Amino acid sequence: MGEAGLEGLVASAPGSIFYLSGFRGSSGALLITQDHAALLSDFRYRLQAKEQCSKEQAPGYEFVEVGGGAGGAGLAGRRLFAAAGALAKEWGVGRLGYEAGHLSCQRREELAEGAAGLELTGAPPMIEEMRATKSAAEVERMRGAAALADEALARMVELLVPGATEREVALEGEFLMRKAGAEAAAFDMIVASGPRSALPHAETTDRRLAPGDLVVVDMGARVEGYCSDMTRTFAVKRASRRAREVYALVYRAQRAGAGAVREGALCREVDAAARTVIAEAGYGEAFGHSLGHGVGIEVHEGPRLGGDEETRLAAGNVVTVEPGVYLAEMGGVRLEDMLAVTGDGAKTLTGSPMEAELPVV
Repeated sequence: MGEAGLEGLVASAPGSIFYLSGFRGSSGALLITQDHAALLSDFRYRLQAKEQCSKEQAPGYEFVEVGGGAGGAGLAGRRLFAAAGALAKEWGVGRLGYEAGHLSCQRREELAEGAAGLELTGAPPMIEEMRATKSAAEVERMRGAAALADEALARMVELLVPGATEREVALEGEFLMRKAGAEAAAFDMIVASGPRSALPHAETTDRRLAPGDLVVVDMGARVEGYCSDMTRTFAVKRASRRAREVYALVYRAQRAGAGAVREGALCREVDAAARTVIAEAGYGEAFGHSLGHGVGIEVHEGPRLGGDEETRLAAGNVVTVEPGVYLAEMGGVRLEDMLAVTGDGAKTLTGSPMEAELPVV
């Protein structure tokens, strides 16, 4: 904050609030200055805030209750962001930053209303940059989340039979993760079969699996607020020669990309390590998304492994490596592991087997 010339900062993104304070309620904001830290929320979260971000925690947040349904004077009668602005004035803040990438225009107007007379400015993504480098404890939470997804996938494979629907497979996978201890699925699971496997972010439907289908399964669990992310591709009962060739190609690309993940590597060079393999085989136009992304409190965060990314990987980053080839006439293949960058390379956090040859189930 000092480097950015800010005397105060309002954090509003749920991931930022959880990262800095431990609070996981659906409505809240943090106000942070050099000398003070407050969590602002309403009556519903009075007890939850005491439980999740008590003053015993470092740095310790004072709970400020706002938004009383009956109105009233002072902060208690104000809307959330108007109260945050007013409290910043009380604390003598002159230049107040906010998360420009998250705060809506309406909420910014409320903040300005309460902070009338203060200089408001969008803050640089300092919290996102902090979150990109995980501690050992954070990595272990993510390893635990990945293990739950691994266990679920091993049992889901048995359901990839002709006549089963994508939705049935996905629901069973989420149930297995939740039953094993996941707080939730990290995201809406993708089970995409046949021609729909060529949709990189397909929505799971009631389509029934058929012999010869490629099936892309993209899944993850959330444990103690942290996510995992993994993708595997299977064939139902039989596989065409071309499907096997494309799978083998994607496998080689994934291995090349994963092998390039190390401390100090340029993100665009990691992307290129995998992309070149696919392009040289003539399928460059069928791989249109970036190679990977950071994972943590959110399933998509920094750093991004893309062809235009000049960021260098640092020890503590956790990223996915997920090349894919998507062909409308055949279907798609994507393979994804989640890796933690270390001082001497990278460690794979996902444990499900990644076969060198297309697994036919």
